[in-house]
Amino acid sequence: MRASYQRVQQWAERRLPALTRHRRPETLPIDLHRRRVYILPTGFGVAFTLLLLVMMVGSLNYSNNAALLLTCLLGAATCISMLIAFRTLNGLRLRGLRAGHATAGQPVDITFDFEARRLRQAVRLDIAQSSRAFDVHGRTDVTLSIPTERRGWLSVPRFCIWTTWPMGLFRAWSWMHPEQAVLVWPQPEHSGPAPALPVEDSHRQRLHRGEDLAALRDYRSGDSIRHVAWKASARHENLLVKDYEQPEARQEWCLDWRQLKGLSDEARIARLARWLGEAQAQGRHWSLWLPGEAIELGSGPSHYARCMTALALLP
Repeated sequence: MRASYQRVQQWAERRLPALTRHRRPETLPIDLHRRRVYILPTGFGVAFTLLLLVMMVGSLNYSNNAALLLTCLLGAATCISMLIAFRTLNGLRLRGLRAGHATAGQPVDITFDFEARRLRQAVRLDIAQSSRAFDVHGRTDVTLSIPTERRGWLSVPRFCIWTTWPMGLFRAWSWMHPEQAVLVWPQPEHSGPAPALPVEDSHRQRLHRGEDLAALRDYRSGDSIRHVAWKASARHENLLVKDYEQPEARQEWCLDWRQLKGLSDEARIARLARWLGEAQAQGRHWSLWLPGEAIELGSGPSHYARCMTALALLP
């Protein structure tokens, strides 16, 4: 049934200019009014109308006033349901939208901020392949996902707002096409080498207090008597102290676009994205050099988002 209505809508959009004018992107906020809301009877509504016609002909033919009164009451309810379906969308406002973070190939969540002065029930939103029903009372957030294919800016596609409330006899709908775009992060490569550290960094180490014995060294003023190795000191002229300081490798990664020679631009972006994900997962500090932008040393989710955004915006 839904597919047949989509075919009817597509035919109507080709024939009626009033429907196609809303294909152009619009600035937010977007308000629905009587010139933007369209309504047609559903399949159930057509069958119900035919039933009312049969009842009216029968009641008039047999002069059955009770049946005629029932037919008139049902007809009035049908007209009221059409009015309610229209008023459910009339006056609905889209205040804004915001998007989450997603890498290319993964769906990105978009949250729509709707507003209405009175209660609107059983409203549905269709965008891409996603659909959701919701009620609007005051301000309501509705979150749906749209597919992504590549990194960079993704324009929010045109979507349909519709309802069959309250009796399912009529389908009222309208189109919205906000002039907004969401940023899609690049997709990291699945596997590859770790970032190459400079020679001096691979040998440069710093000391930290450990739990295992590292070595014996000469006694220095201020060392604890408990750390003196008495047996080993007996075989030497000087006191020897147990040293628990162990070398600790540096945690900083310097991710540099210029180090990835021989790779295409997209391959470089995918590898840098993987390194960023590994650094974030391991709790490291990292810096990133890109053509036209150098991001200083940092860590954490905000730093990761900044670096991934810079990768996504590369030409």
